[in-house]
Amino acid sequence: MTALRGLGVRALVLIAIALAASTVSFAQTDEIQVYDASIAEVGIFNLTWHNNFTPDGLTSPAFPGGLIPDKSFNGVTEWAYGVAPWFEAGLYLPLYSISKDRGATINGGKIRLLFVRPHAADRKFFYGANFEFSYNAKHWDPNRFSSEIRPIIGWHLHPWDIIINPILDNSWKGGFRSLDFAPASRLAYNLSPKWALAAEEYDDLGLLRNFYPVNEQYHQLFAVFDHTSEIVNVEGGIGFGLTSGSSKITLKLILSRDLNSHGKH
Repeated sequence: MTALRGLGVRALVLIAIALAASTVSFAQTDEIQVYDASIAEVGIFNLTWHNNFTPDGLTSPAFPGGLIPDKSFNGVTEWAYGVAPWFEAGLYLPLYSISKDRGATINGGKIRLLFVRPHAADRKFFYGANFEFSYNAKHWDPNRFSSEIRPIIGWHLHPWDIIINPILDNSWKGGFRSLDFAPASRLAYNLSPKWALAAEEYDDLGLLRNFYPVNEQYHQLFAVFDHTSEIVNVEGGIGFGLTSGSSKITLKLILSRDLNSHGKH
């Protein structure tokens, strides 16, 4: 196990170095979620269905030719597999939208590599790092290829959880200072093993070399609930924009479940 952890740390460093090159324009997102370093058990396939709707959003696209956020419905099915106690591989396909300016569209796809400290749910302090590599339709992102570097840091302080994802978005242009800083954070209170209430914030401050003016930054605060059951896990929430550069209201719904089990029949 010590050797595997050492290899995992070296792999994270090498991948982070390889990813350091970017410029990003903030676009819509298919996934509104704070990562808590939980992964599928080894040999388990998991399906997570992300959906979000913006009933009152920005009325102009983030870049020329982009989708208009107002009254758009976005989402993706996320397929994941537990490879090792410290590694989960994922595939997002298809990414889709229904927008008032373009109707139904397919936005691309992406692969995900998630490395974590094993058994994060049982630890007071946990951590990990997620790497995503995307192929984008031109109406979804001005860059055909992009990626995400998502460190994961958190504490289970029963019944409270504190989780921070200091995300760096990467379009493979411009060097390290052109990475886009888009952090996400979560403060949750666990009412029981099956129910939790949380406040989550999603931000986009701009490029590391030159943050956007505050009123142009993206800041959205979500009220969220989580429910775990044997049939399906549910996460739902409503988000409120805090700046003029944010959509005023966004709704999210995430459904997930394991597709197989270790049980023998």
